[in-house]
Amino acid sequence: MSWVAWVVLAVLAVVGLWSVAAYNRLVRLRNQVANGFGQIDVQLKRRYDLIPNLVEVARRYVAHEAQTLEAVIAARNQARQAEQGVAANPLNAGALGALAGAEQLLGGALGRLFAVVESYPELKADQSLRDLHEELTHTENRVGFARQAYNDAVLEYNDVALHFPTVLVARLCGFVPLDMLAATASEVERAAPRVQL
Repeated sequence: MSWVAWVVLAVLAVVGLWSVAAYNRLVRLRNQVANGFGQIDVQLKRRYDLIPNLVEVARRYVAHEAQTLEAVIAARNQARQAEQGVAANPLNAGALGALAGAEQLLGGALGRLFAVVESYPELKADQSLRDLHEELTHTENRVGFARQAYNDAVLEYNDVALHFPTVLVARLCGFVPLDMLAATASEVERAAPRVQL
């Protein structure tokens, strides 16, 4: 064999090894993204388990606020269903969007419930409700941290999948850029508050 053939063979071997390494790195990063959502999933399930207990404690005091309590349970069930859709395919952008919308509705329903709680001093003083509220607050913080970790994993994956020359392997093997979890707040909520003195 001539030296040209050896050079071509060496170049092909290097490109082949690099392609395998790039593919394996993309797989590892995609798995980290799925794991990131798994962490969110754990915290959301914990949250969904706390909500019925919270509603049940409130129901004893505010029977005539049944519409608010039913709205919380309905929003919880809708969010749980959306979460299960994402859990089945954590890389599906549409399912992530549906989950974000359902979570926004749940957050609004919980906000209305806590506004009702403020109107009832005996309910507000109930130790079970305070414990559940505190546990829910801690869970919300954990969900926030899990979302941050998920977005960090998506960012790293997207950076690798979109940089040249790895993008060639990514496109060839079907690694598409992923969407991050974003806040679904309306433009009104995002606007800077005006303070008038």
